[in-house]
Amino acid sequence: MGASPSALPIAVIGAGFSGTMAAIQLLETLPRGRPVLLCERSESFARGLAYGTGDFGHFLNLRAANMSAFPDRPRHFEDWLARNAPSLPPEEAVGIRVTPAGTFASRPLYGRYLSEILTETVTNGGPPRLRLVNDGVTDLVPSAGGFSLRTEGGLGLPVAGAVLAMGNLAGTGEPHSRHRADIWAPETIGRLQPDQPVLIVGTGLTMIDAVISLRRRGFGGPIVALSRRGLLPNTHAPAAAHPVPNLTATDLSSLVTLSRRLHASARAAGGDWRGVIDALRPVTDFIWRSLPQSERGRFLRHLRPFWDVHRHRSAPPAADAIDREIADGRLTVRAGRILSIADEATQAVVTLRPRGAAEPERLAVQCILDATGIGRVGETTDPLLRRLIDRGLVRPGAFGLGLDVGADFRARGQRQAGPVWTLGPLMRGALWECIAVPDIRNQAADLAAGIAAEMARAEAA
Repeated sequence: MGASPSALPIAVIGAGFSGTMAAIQLLETLPRGRPVLLCERSESFARGLAYGTGDFGHFLNLRAANMSAFPDRPRHFEDWLARNAPSLPPEEAVGIRVTPAGTFASRPLYGRYLSEILTETVTNGGPPRLRLVNDGVTDLVPSAGGFSLRTEGGLGLPVAGAVLAMGNLAGTGEPHSRHRADIWAPETIGRLQPDQPVLIVGTGLTMIDAVISLRRRGFGGPIVALSRRGLLPNTHAPAAAHPVPNLTATDLSSLVTLSRRLHASARAAGGDWRGVIDALRPVTDFIWRSLPQSERGRFLRHLRPFWDVHRHRSAPPAADAIDREIADGRLTVRAGRILSIADEATQAVVTLRPRGAAEPERLAVQCILDATGIGRVGETTDPLLRRLIDRGLVRPGAFGLGLDVGADFRARGQRQAGPVWTLGPLMRGALWECIAVPDIRNQAADLAAGIAAEMARAEAA
C-alpha cells in the first residue's frame, strides 16, 4: 500500500554518515508518497565531522574493503576508489595507501564518496522526495500526527516522526580554558609559537589526526598528548582469520571468565590477538547484552581503554607518522589527569598529576586541543537533546553513554508522543558496536525497514 499524497515526512536529524545512510535507506523503503527531510546544521551534507576534513593525511581507521556504504554491496567503496584513483592530483592521491594490512583511504576521499552518493540520490529523476534542510534543529514539539520540527532559522515543519542521527556528541571540555581550540576548526587554533608546547588531551585516534594537522599547518614545536593511561591505538597488521568463539553462559558470567577464555583463544591462535578481536565483531553486542550490568560497569571503569586501543586500530601510514614524531622527540605521550587549568595572557598553566606520582606538576602550554572522543548523552549540552530529555520524550540509557533505545531503534522516554528513533553512536550502551561504518550501514537498513513497517501499520489503522 502506498502512502497517501498528504503523508507527513520522516525527518532525519544530522547528515553525517549515520543520517545520510538512514535517509537513503528510507527513500528506498518507504512508499513514494512519503517524503524524507535530511536536516543538517553545518554547510556540508554527508561528510559530517569525521569526513569533512580537508587533510589527506587523515586516514580512515578501517580498510577500504570494510567501508562500503551499503550492506548488500560490499565492494562499493573499493570500486569507487578504483574508478577515481587514476584522475586524482598528486596531493590527493597520497590519500590512498596500499599496505600489507590492506588498502587505506583518507577521510576527505571518503567524504567525497558519500557526497556523490547523496548527490546521485537527490538528482536521480522523478518527483523529489528528499528535502535537504540546511538548518539546526532545536526542538520536536509533539503535535497531531507526530511533531512540529523547529529550527534555529525559525522553521516549523510538521513531521510524522524523527530519526536522531547526530553522530558522536562533543565532550564537556572540562576543565575549561580560553586557550582551548577545536581540532576540527583550524581557524580557532590561531598562530602558534614554535618554541611553546601544544597540549592534546587524549591519546587515541583523534589525537593522531590532531598531530598530523598541526604538522601540516607548519607547527614544528613540541606536542604533549595526555590521557589517564597514556595508551596509543595499536596498528592494523595482516591477521589470520579466526573462528567466531562459541561462548557459553559460564564464559559470559563475568569479565574475568570472559577474559580468560579470550586469552586462551589468542594463545591457541599463536598470539594473533588481532584475529581474535576481529572474530568477536559478529557477537560483540551479544556479549555486551549478556554480561550482567555490574560487569558492564566494571568494563567501563577498568577495561574500556584497553579494548579501545585493540579494537580501534590506526591505519599504518598514520601510525608510522606518530612513531616518527615520538622517535624524534617532538611528541611526548604521557599518562595522567588534569587537576586544574589557570589561564594567563598568552598561555594556560595546566596542573596535572602523572599516573603513579604522588605530587602534581605544572605544564605551561600555548594551546589545548580536546581529543577525548565521544561525549556522554547524560552530559550533553545539545539543545535538541536537552529539550527532549527535559520533556521526557527520550532519556539516557544505562551508564548515560547513549539513549535508552529498544531493539526497534525507538527511543524510550517517560512520556508517549510521536515516534523518535535513533542509530549510530547515540545507541552506545544499548549496543556496543555502533560507531563504525559496517555497524551503522546495517543499522540504517534495519531501521528503514522498521520505520516503513510502522508507517504502513499507521496508514492501515
